[in-house]
Amino acid sequence: MIPNRARAPERRFVRTLVIHNPHSGFGSDAIFQFERSLLHEGDECVTRVLREDFEASDVCSDVDDFDCVVLSGGDGTISSLLYELRGRSVPCCVFPSGTANLLCANIGNAPEPSALARACRIGKTARLDLGEISWTAEDGTPRRRGFALMSGTGFDAQIMQAALPNKAVMGQAAYFAAALANPRPKVEHFTITVDGVVYERDGITCLVANNAMIQGEIQIVPDCRMDDGLLDVIVVETSDATQLLKPLAFGLVDKSGSSIGRPHIESFRGSSIKIESSEPAPLEIDGEVVAGIVRSYEARVLPRAASIVVDPMSPYGSADDGTSRFGGSDVIAYPQ
Repeated sequence: MIPNRARAPERRFVRTLVIHNPHSGFGSDAIFQFERSLLHEGDECVTRVLREDFEASDVCSDVDDFDCVVLSGGDGTISSLLYELRGRSVPCCVFPSGTANLLCANIGNAPEPSALARACRIGKTARLDLGEISWTAEDGTPRRRGFALMSGTGFDAQIMQAALPNKAVMGQAAYFAAALANPRPKVEHFTITVDGVVYERDGITCLVANNAMIQGEIQIVPDCRMDDGLLDVIVVETSDATQLLKPLAFGLVDKSGSSIGRPHIESFRGSSIKIESSEPAPLEIDGEVVAGIVRSYEARVLPRAASIVVDPMSPYGSADDGTSRFGGSDVIAYPQ
């Protein structure tokens, strides 16, 4: 008698949409390495290359025709596309093609193209929060955008603005050079309303964060996650940019910020935020500075708005149980 044997899951053909911004970062061709790893015989992949003046609603209009959407670009590009796709069920893979790629780092997947391709085929996802920010432009027009990481006014927006001409050549170093070029940023007074409670603070910048991990896996504030249904307000209370080296040094010793804290930084947590500053200032959203200056803005959390592909390396993932949504994926033993 022939014993019963477990039958391998039948492989499905995969339809993938890749939305790629060639103007982000250094113009890496890693996205094409990803496609070679992703595609098996019979699969279909549509690559949509963005213009500089792209409209997210246009490029995302047919995403429901695909099994997976891969968003390739910098943090600003990807956050705008995720906001357009908010509430949709199609899985989105965040592919790092920008300068800082902090969103990909915060999600925590193994970043290699072949590893991200494997994660797409396995098909495990997590529902993560997004943020929505609204303000009034200088001409009186109401504006609204989504963000995945953080937005704010003050010194951080000035750094983003000053770094822009050098990003293509210097990469992430352009941000540090811009910060050191203005060692004495202006101190502003911020009126901060968090879920109806008002705080008055002075500082050089005020941020609203959906996740607050920066380069070097340093958390600006502890326990800031993308699946808690909350936003963090972060105020940097110093008048000297060189004093920011102190919390960075603390971050090298205590990356999570839960043991020794962050000097010169105070934070609040809530779902509905309003920020008013004593003087109009530039506004940055996930690393991109919007046109004009603003005196106030509002932000709210969009709980579980994005369906994001995750692997077991991600803090939002789970242990690999060997199953694969589409089949044809090797099972990798990830550290637990």
